Amino acid sequence: MAGSGPGPRERMVFSAAQLIRRDGVTATGMRDVAAHAEAPRGSLQHYFPGGKEQLVNEAVGWAGRYAARRVPRFLAQLDDPTPSGLFAAMARQWIDEYESGGFATGCPVAAATVDCSAAGQTTREATAGAFATWTGAVAEALTGMRVPADRARSLATVMISALEGAILLARSERDTRALHTVVEELGPLLDAAAAPR
Repeated sequence: MAGSGPGPRERMVFSAAQLIRRDGVTATGMRDVAAHAEAPRGSLQHYFPGGKEQLVNEAVGWAGRYAARRVPRFLAQLDDPTPSGLFAAMARQWIDEYESGGFATGCPVAAATVDCSAAGQTTREATAGAFATWTGAVAEALTGMRVPADRARSLATVMISALEGAILLARSERDTRALHTVVEELGPLLDAAAAPR
């Protein structure tokens, strides 16, 4: 059916996120994005008059919203949602990806953060915003699992920081050991923060 799928603009934002997570910002070219999205090259200027920086910022924003939307989905898959269970599910997504497809990709927000020196101030702001969106979703989930609100945001920051660090180590070592380790070590700490039922 015509018009039933995402349009060229949405496809280009998604494609940019996918290429950034694999290659980083610097190595991701506008032509590569158009080809990956199967969009006409001329549409890049039409949809992204701010050029590559605008496209990168929108891809980063998309990635932050995607990560935030995954949080309630992870919770829905847990029989008895706990902070440690949520964190294990967040890590499991990456463990499964690496065990089935190799270690070629990482988080596009982290990749854009690393490459901020090659981008502008707006990209730094976009990455901070994306992490804030994701952190907010995790904190909200923790609050729903009886973690006091004043601790939930801090623990969400710990969870995302540990996960991002473990992703980097996993890619470097070509091994999921770091992801398993952070789940095992942080689980008791996370669960201890929840008020008893």
